[in-house]
Amino acid sequence: MPSQSESDSTRQNITGPRGDWDKNTRQNVIDLRNRIDWDKTASDYGRHRAGFPEAFFDRLAAMRVIRAGGSALDLGCGTGAIARGLARRAMVTTGLDRSEPMMRQAALLDREAGVTVRYVAAIAERTGLPDASFDLVTAGQCWHWFDSRAAAAEVRRVLKPGGQLVIANFDWIPLPGNVADETEKLIMKHNPKWKLNGGMGIHPLAAHLLGLAGFRDIETFSFDVDAPYTHESWRGRIRASAGIGADLEPAAVARFDAEMTAMLSEKFPEKFPGDSLPVLHRVFAAIGAAP
Repeated sequence: MPSQSESDSTRQNITGPRGDWDKNTRQNVIDLRNRIDWDKTASDYGRHRAGFPEAFFDRLAAMRVIRAGGSALDLGCGTGAIARGLARRAMVTTGLDRSEPMMRQAALLDREAGVTVRYVAAIAERTGLPDASFDLVTAGQCWHWFDSRAAAAEVRRVLKPGGQLVIANFDWIPLPGNVADETEKLIMKHNPKWKLNGGMGIHPLAAHLLGLAGFRDIETFSFDVDAPYTHESWRGRIRASAGIGADLEPAAVARFDAEMTAMLSEKFPEKFPGDSLPVLHRVFAAIGAAP
């Protein structure tokens, strides 16, 4: 996860959850980032949060961004969803995060998946890794937490010439009355300071950021998928989120979870125990090559 301070000029480069850089969104991201503690959510995050779908890795492989035998660094790796996906595609992969509990969860999941990933405790802006050592750097669902200019400069430093940076998001999409919409209403009720609702999963200024940082041959893609969650796993997914488990005290998290359980039962009843609840998500990626 990123450093806790940034210059005013760097704040201009935050890509907020809505894909814009309006003043309110930038400030909401900064305020939340200064409060959250991802260590508190590591267990729920590892158990319940859906990772990027295989179609994401398929697209990157078809574009020859993922290449067997290449070296990859996954920034803000959390519990290792992207890092594992790269390792499954035979890349020599390093995951980097400031949260060691998150990376311990990642290592457990790696063993279950039968893959090997090296993990490094550091921040995206100062990785401590050698110059020109990676063919690919990825940042999944995390770039908005970074000091953008410093992270981009660090990525340029650790990438080999011609190496690529992928900034990616896998966002739930709230539409009127769907489960993501009802969930966001509940988050805002229990944590009024959380104001990152209403995202549409497209982050066009990520491409502009790549250009400003000197990357070239910039491409983007997006597509929609339904991520299957049970009631239990969706509750765990939301407990692991920045607006709940990473921000609120345990008693407040428990109150939220109780109301979330009731809301799901009333508005999205299971046909049978463990029934799958499709949650609309959007994958977005911006890709650029280092000179």
